[in-house]
Amino acid sequence: MLYWALLFLIVAIVAGLFGFGGIATTASSIAQVLFFIFLVLFIISLFFGWRGGVGP
Repeated sequence: MLYWALLFLIVAIVAGLFGFGGIATTASSIAQVLFFIFLVLFIISLFFGWRGGVGP
């Protein structure tokens, strides 16, 4: 998921450089949402890993 967030960030930067403001704004918004979803999932996985996780 972090890969997709970085990909959309790169698309937003390139689109912004070429003057495509609408595409840059949309790609930037998508990248931001994906990054925050990744961050929340990462923190949840750290929490469950710290607790010992769910055993078999």
